[in-house]
Amino acid sequence: MNDLDPLSPNSPDSQRRLLVALALAMALTFAYTFFFAPKGAPVEAGATDGGQQVAAVTDAGTPTLAPGMETAGTPPPAGTGSEGAVANAEAPPPPVRTLEFERTSAHYTFTSQGAGLTSAVLQGEKMREQQHLSIAEGYKLLFGGQVPPPPQMNLAQPVAGQPVPLSVTIAGPQPLPAGTHYAVAETGAEGGVTFTARQGPWEVTKSLQWPKEGFELVYTLQVKNTSAQPATGELQVHYNRAIDPQNEHAPSFFGGVGNLSYASCHVGEEKHKLAADQKQPDPEKMRGTVQYFGIDQQYFLSALYPLDGPMQGRCELTATPEARSVAAIFPLTVAPGQTVTYRFGGYFGPKEPDLLAAVPGQAVREAAGLTATSVNPQLGETVDFGLWAVIAKLLVTVMKFFHGLVGNWGVAIILLTVLVKLLLLPLTHRSMVSMEAMKKLQPRIEEVRKKYADDRERQNLEMMKVYQENKVSPFGGCLPMIIQMPVWIALFTALRNSYDIYQEPFFGPVWRDLTYKDPTYLLPLALGVSMIITQKLQPQMGDPAQAKMMTWVVPVIFTLTLFNYPAGLALYIFTNNLLSIAQQYGLRKWLEKRGGGGGGVPAGTATATAGGKRK
Repeated sequence: MNDLDPLSPNSPDSQRRLLVALALAMALTFAYTFFFAPKGAPVEAGATDGGQQVAAVTDAGTPTLAPGMETAGTPPPAGTGSEGAVANAEAPPPPVRTLEFERTSAHYTFTSQGAGLTSAVLQGEKMREQQHLSIAEGYKLLFGGQVPPPPQMNLAQPVAGQPVPLSVTIAGPQPLPAGTHYAVAETGAEGGVTFTARQGPWEVTKSLQWPKEGFELVYTLQVKNTSAQPATGELQVHYNRAIDPQNEHAPSFFGGVGNLSYASCHVGEEKHKLAADQKQPDPEKMRGTVQYFGIDQQYFLSALYPLDGPMQGRCELTATPEARSVAAIFPLTVAPGQTVTYRFGGYFGPKEPDLLAAVPGQAVREAAGLTATSVNPQLGETVDFGLWAVIAKLLVTVMKFFHGLVGNWGVAIILLTVLVKLLLLPLTHRSMVSMEAMKKLQPRIEEVRKKYADDRERQNLEMMKVYQENKVSPFGGCLPMIIQMPVWIALFTALRNSYDIYQEPFFGPVWRDLTYKDPTYLLPLALGVSMIITQKLQPQMGDPAQAKMMTWVVPVIFTLTLFNYPAGLALYIFTNNLLSIAQQYGLRKWLEKRGGGGGGVPAGTATATAGGKRK
């Protein structure tokens, strides 16, 4: 047969037909495998896979623990070890479940993927986000309109791509990821849930219990080594929270109270906090005994702390404009068949000093078997008044006393203003008497100005000589403001940190939160008018340009600055200005009466009074 015979198996046509046939056969096999082949039968409840029992699923889709998984301390089935670990890895994970628990103080939502919180919504009128009202909304409220209230405070908002709050990770040669699927077992009507997962050599059981009331919980974490070899790694406990940058701003002495959230950890002897755009703390300072960790916001706190006292470990803080994250990391070494237990207390609620000082509360102590003095996580230090702590705490204490009498925090601030005014009365009285005396000296001062108009240095010397001869101070008018400045700063600090006053109204629907700015700007404007009147009652110092600046420019700048300050601070300064106007007016009438009426204070009387004794 000729080699070119088309029927020859060695001919090009025969080889081409063979290749086409093989390609068609492979394509048909591929299609059958992926589109027509029957699927594997599902694993039945209670069946085994390689010697490892898996979780069963009820008709409602609710996973129940299969035999051998009810408790963390149950021995692993036969074959556990390296072979059992492989079986564990191959076992299908339990389906994801969402669990909701409603309590008096909060509504909790858990997910079985990561066994953590997806929301912790606080309940109650004060447990809300700080409302940001526009000018239009403020005047709408003023004239009887309605504005939707701000949302309830949610202290557990998962961050996309990051572990959910309360989830754990085991880092090391045999890792356990944060997103591991857990089987679920609820623990009854008293409140609690237990999550269990197995992967590699690890069997992790997480139990959470909380009282019916309050903001605390007990978080017990058991890690068991089910293999025949020692297992080591690092246990990482996560707490992350998503942030809306549009609703967050940093506190500033010139920009308002703020509602910034920080990733926070108290490790060793120091408390560390981190917000977006802030410098990372020194990693070496983040190692030591961990006392607590969590997310610290302006008036609310989400924190975990070791229930058996501070534990050796370290913290990692992360802050971006969209998220705050903290991980507490502890060394983990577990012998074959042994279980290591970690116990944490949790507080998810307002930064109310009395509540923080009582953590852990009585219900948590009883559940965890703690003595009265066994642990103190020092959560009260998260209410940070800074350099003004002494004065700020004193002001809060006084306001709480007045609030107990009148039941209104705005009225309590007014009564505080009256009290401070009375305490400073001797100093302000001397200052006002000095200012009244200076008015009598104005003709002589004008003569000095005209006489030495071309020599400013000599003019100032001669003016000071006149003041000294009559024993008056040209700076006496500034004394009341200088004295009040520490009180103003301390009150601002108190409003910025005190949950007692947060979301507390003055009166009417407009001033519904004394820690937030006045959305109508009526209080700052009234304050500015009262400040102008106060300046006009004082003697005009310096040249006309300086006098005009003190009378008009300074009050306008001060008013514009206070537009973003808390309404409670504007209320205090406005009330103080009204009291100062009344005091100045009454003093003037009294001095005129003593001087025989007419145009002012007799020279002898003014000089003697300003000098502090009578001739």
